[in-house]
Amino acid sequence: MSKPNSTPLPPATNFIRNIVEADLAAGKHAQRRWAGQPGLAESHAQAPLDPAKIRTRFPPEPNGYLHFGHAKSICLNFGLAKQFGGRCHMRFDDTNPEKEEQEYVDSIVDAVKWLGFDWQDAQENNLYYASNYFPWMLQCAEYLIAAGHAYVDSQSAEEMRANRGTLTEKGKDSPFRNRTVAENQDLFKRMQAGEFADGAHILRAKIDMASPNINLRDPAIYRIRHATHHNTGDKYCVYPMYTFAHPIEDALENITHSICTLEFEDQRPFYDWLLERLAEGGLLQRPLPHQYEFSRLNLTYVVLSKRKLIQLVEEQHVSGWDDPRMPTLVGARRRGYTPEGFKLLMDRVGVSKSDSLIDYSLLEDCMRETMNEMDERRVAVLDPLKLIITNYPEGQFEDCHAPNHPLKPELGERTMPFGRELWIEAEDFQEVPEKGFRRLFPGNMARLRYGYVVTCTGCEKDDNGKITAVLCEYLPDTKSGTPGADSVKVKGNLHWVAVAHAQEAQVRLYDRLFKEASPGAGERDFLEDLNPESCRSITAQLEPSLKDARSEQRFQFERHGYFVADRVDSRPGAPVFNRAVTLKDSWGKSGG
Repeated sequence: MSKPNSTPLPPATNFIRNIVEADLAAGKHAQRRWAGQPGLAESHAQAPLDPAKIRTRFPPEPNGYLHFGHAKSICLNFGLAKQFGGRCHMRFDDTNPEKEEQEYVDSIVDAVKWLGFDWQDAQENNLYYASNYFPWMLQCAEYLIAAGHAYVDSQSAEEMRANRGTLTEKGKDSPFRNRTVAENQDLFKRMQAGEFADGAHILRAKIDMASPNINLRDPAIYRIRHATHHNTGDKYCVYPMYTFAHPIEDALENITHSICTLEFEDQRPFYDWLLERLAEGGLLQRPLPHQYEFSRLNLTYVVLSKRKLIQLVEEQHVSGWDDPRMPTLVGARRRGYTPEGFKLLMDRVGVSKSDSLIDYSLLEDCMRETMNEMDERRVAVLDPLKLIITNYPEGQFEDCHAPNHPLKPELGERTMPFGRELWIEAEDFQEVPEKGFRRLFPGNMARLRYGYVVTCTGCEKDDNGKITAVLCEYLPDTKSGTPGADSVKVKGNLHWVAVAHAQEAQVRLYDRLFKEASPGAGERDFLEDLNPESCRSITAQLEPSLKDARSEQRFQFERHGYFVADRVDSRPGAPVFNRAVTLKDSWGKSGG
C-alpha cells in the first residue's frame, strides 16, 4: 500500500549540461563583465568580472498560463544555473501589447516559485521585463539602419508574403529595399512618432532574399502597433518582433546559454547574424550568447496547444485554467501534483534534440514516488457502508493507534476513535462471495486495520433488497498492538472510520482528461476524445483528524491514492479533497 508503482530509474542524459561543463573548462565566459543590471556594452565595459559562471533565463511571454512543457524549461534553466554556480533570469518577453496581461504575469511568477525556483538572492534580483529594454532595442534598430543592415518596407503584408518565395523558390527583393539610409531613418522616426497606420510600413533586416533559410530573407524586425502595453502604456506605437527582440534581450542580460525548444532551431542563423552586427557596432559585449535547442516535453493523453487549451476553457469543458485536469501548472498545483514530482520527471526524461512522446504514466509514477516519501497517511471511506459490531457495547468508544507514515516513525502516531458502528467500503462486503474474495461475507473473519478481528454474521437490507448494514462480532483479545493481535490469522484487512466521529466531505476523483493517448489524432476532433469519467464528485467519510486539513495539505488515503485539500473550495473545518493520483497505474494494464 505504501510502495510506489514503479522502479526508480537513473537520471537521463542532458547534452546541454555537457556543453556547459566544456565551456567552463575552456574558460569561454570567464572574461565577461557585469554591471549588476542589463545594458549595452558601454555599461559593462568598466564593470567587474561577472560573478556568475553562467547565466541562463526563463523567458515566457505573459499571454497565457504555463503548462507542463514549461516546467521542463524552468527546471532546465534554473537547474543548470544552480548546479554550475550561475544565475537564472526570470524575464517576461512582453513585446506584444495586444496579447499580454498582468494576470498572466502574476500567474507565471506564482508557478515558477511554486516549482521551488527563485531569481533573487542576497546579491542579485534578476526579474526583468523585455519592455523595459525598448529604448535599447530602438537604438539597435537605428544602428542597423545607419549601417545599411535594415530598411523600411512599404509593401502590403500580401505583397511581402508573395515576394518572400518558398522552400524551393528564391524570394524577390522589395522595391523599397534600396532606399537610402536617410530615407529609412526619416521613415522610421515618423513610424515612432505615430504618423502612420498599422501595417503601413515595417522595418526589415537586409540580409539575403535568396537565402535557402527563409528566416534570413529580410525578416521583419519592427512593426507599427497602435495599442496600449500593460507595462509601458501608450508610450510606443512601434514594437519589436520577437525574433529581433529575443537575441538582444539575451545579450543585454549577459546570457551565456540561451536555451529554447527545437522549433527555434531555424531561427538561430538570424539570432547569430543580428548579434554579430550589433557587436560589430560596439553595442553588445563579447562573447555573445549562444542559442541551444532541445526537444519539448510531449506527453500522451495531453494537449498543450494554446489554442486547444483556450477552447477547453472557453467552451467550459473544464472549470477554468486551474481545473485539476488541465495540463497547466496552476491546475497541477490544485490537483495536488508536487514540484518534486515534476523535477523527478525532468531528470528521468533528460534533455536531447530528439522528439519523443512520453507516456503520461511516467509523470504519474514520478508523482507517486515523491508523494510516497512525503505524504502522511490517513483513512477515508469513499463508498460508505455501515458496519455494526453487535457484541460491542453501545455508546462505548476507544482509541486505536495508526502511524502517520510507515516509513518515518519519527512522525509519530495518530488516534482513531473506534466504536460499535463503523463505515467501511461497500466493496468490502459480498453476501455471496466471488472466488478469491477475502474480506467480509457471512461466516468469514477479517481484520479492521489498527483495530480488531471481526467475524461477519450477516447483513441488513431495506424493502428493495439493498444492503444497508453489515453485521459482525469482534474478538476482544485481537486488538492491533496488543499481545493477542496475532492469535487469530486472517487474510482480509479492512479500513474504516467510526460513524460517530467521521468527517463527511466532498471528494473529487480526477482522472485523465482524455481517453485516447493522442487526442485528435488523424482527422478526429480532439474534443471527441474527452474522458467522460475524468471527474467524479462523491461524498466520503473521513477520519476525524482530516477535518483540520489545511489548504493544499496532501495525504495518502490508505488504499485509495494521494489526495490534496483543494486550495480554492476548502474552508476551515470543511475541506474538499482532490485525488491527485491513484496508488497504482490502472491505465497501463487496461489501456484506458
